[in-house]
Amino acid sequence: MVESNSKQLIIIGGAEDKKEDCEILREFVRRAGGTKARIIIMTAATELPREVGENYIRVFERLGAEDARIVDTETRDDASSSSALEAVSKATGIFFTGGDQARITSVIKDTELDRAIHKRFAEGAVIAGTSAGAAMMPDKMIVEGDSQTNPRIEIIEMGPGLGFLPGVVIDQHFLQRGRLGRLISALIQEPADLGFGIDENTAMVVTDRQVEIIGEGSVTIVDVEDTYDNMGEILKDEALAICGAKLHILPRGYKFNLETRQPILNNGSIADVSVLAGSANT
Repeated sequence: MVESNSKQLIIIGGAEDKKEDCEILREFVRRAGGTKARIIIMTAATELPREVGENYIRVFERLGAEDARIVDTETRDDASSSSALEAVSKATGIFFTGGDQARITSVIKDTELDRAIHKRFAEGAVIAGTSAGAAMMPDKMIVEGDSQTNPRIEIIEMGPGLGFLPGVVIDQHFLQRGRLGRLISALIQEPADLGFGIDENTAMVVTDRQVEIIGEGSVTIVDVEDTYDNMGEILKDEALAICGAKLHILPRGYKFNLETRQPILNNGSIADVSVLAGSANT
């Protein structure tokens, strides 16, 4: 079986290229084993599982994967079927489609299938997800929320995710839908203090505790560790204040260390923000 010793996630902001070079999906297939990749497509999020799943099968087969098949779970009973569990046990790559992230957790979370997927992830299978499939990656996810608005408690609803990348919050379609306000709102309400906003046709590739950006857009990282906020002083519909937050916007080729919480420049050096700011002003 083709596997890596590292835990690998490919978290996609949605609307990834499926027709031309397919940079992001190509990277997923490569990391999942290339021409020996055995990929299952999890369609729990979408209301069109056959149509969406077959579209991804065509892409993965064109890129040379050995096998690509749909695992559709319309109900929680489906998440304990022997065929689904067998498919997961043989998969080198597991791909979650877009749709409604609440459907993923309501059908899969805390089932035999959920446990089987986490087992394969621990064994080295690559987990990828786009749009809703990206939102569900943390242990706490944004279920829904208003875009293009200033941060307020009332604009988002949070719920449990599948926990592949715990301790963070992830939002997708980020630049295209103006979601900075809702990402900050989510961070202030949750124990997590590190948020990632991923643009469309862009992905953050997580290998163990390091993130690399691929695709045509950027990933916006909001770090609210050691900040001030007025969460305890306001009513539900009043504006949130936050002071001292760090903001990083990283395009293709840049990396981010989840342990040190520091960006890594595309020349491989650690970004000491205070030094860089000082040199820019001299």
